[in-house]
Amino acid sequence: MARYAHITGWGMAIPERILTNFDLEKMVETSNEWIVSRTGISERRIADDSESSASLAVQAALKALEVANVHPLDVDLIIVATSSPEHIFPATACIVQDQIGAKRAGAFDLLAACSGFIFALDQASSAIRSGSVNTVLVIGAETLSRFVDWADRNTCILFGDGAGAFVLQASEEPGGVLSAVMRSDGSGAELLTLAAGGSKLPASLTTVQNGQHYIRMNGREVFRFATRVMTQSTLEVIQKANLSLQDIQYIIPHQANQRIIETAAKNLNLPPEKIISNIQRYGNTSTASIPIATCEAIQEGKLKAGDRVVFVAFGGGLTWGAALVQWSGPLPAKKRVYPRRYRWFARLRSRLLRLWRRLEGLLWGKQAG
Repeated sequence: MARYAHITGWGMAIPERILTNFDLEKMVETSNEWIVSRTGISERRIADDSESSASLAVQAALKALEVANVHPLDVDLIIVATSSPEHIFPATACIVQDQIGAKRAGAFDLLAACSGFIFALDQASSAIRSGSVNTVLVIGAETLSRFVDWADRNTCILFGDGAGAFVLQASEEPGGVLSAVMRSDGSGAELLTLAAGGSKLPASLTTVQNGQHYIRMNGREVFRFATRVMTQSTLEVIQKANLSLQDIQYIIPHQANQRIIETAAKNLNLPPEKIISNIQRYGNTSTASIPIATCEAIQEGKLKAGDRVVFVAFGGGLTWGAALVQWSGPLPAKKRVYPRRYRWFARLRSRLLRLWRRLEGLLWGKQAG
């Protein structure tokens, strides 16, 4: 019996703090008119000191589980796509797993820059189709504002913080993720990078003084690359599903730059109403941009059951990819569950496990002595 991976839940989380272009005018040599004309961005959300990639991911995940009517205990796998993880390790996904109480789930992070959500979606749907798992939580979460040089007007105007999540579930009903493509070209690695903090350039006084812990980008080269691959991968993923562009109701692209989105739409000969864009309100939220845009499209009544939608993205690496989905919505369920209410139990369980490890350490220490 064939298995299909349906997107049955969705959720988003954004910080409350809004940073407008007029605020940026006071921080760096730029203007609202210049930013809007070059990027289409008017404002973006910035995480405060109490927020992080993990905390935003948890909020988005719980909302998605509630829409899908899935209990955290029924989640088999959690994948967090992020370019701004909580730590190098442990994985941000493990922190999410603990905080939502998904004690039966495996968890790992996926790094493919802004393409990461597409890659994670493909990995999740492949795992479901193979029969190894039934329910997967896919999250894109970012706090890239922590890695922005606020004196660099070429990058500080672009990025915002946020998280978005999908729940994928197995079903015998045709639909869900119909096809996907993942591509990369490491020869362009230096075009969009955050150089320091890894094993090649560990944090040091030199890396800090040289500004190597900030995002650096060759905007012109990235623009040319992005407009080309967004068009190519959209057509490729549609062809892979044996469909045509006319069969697609919406394109939801990575929200990096409105000019890139408009150029790709023009290359595909698509009218503006077929393209979902909310970059003006959030800026580039990297892996979170596609699920956030999807959540808002649903809230606005645009995306409905049966619609075919292409998610398409590009990012550092260089990476790019697309996924074609036949939208379905929540699967039928016998009873209603409330994942956010379960979180208090998850916190208690986490504290008890930590306490047990301390007691276990003391006991083992005495035995060893």
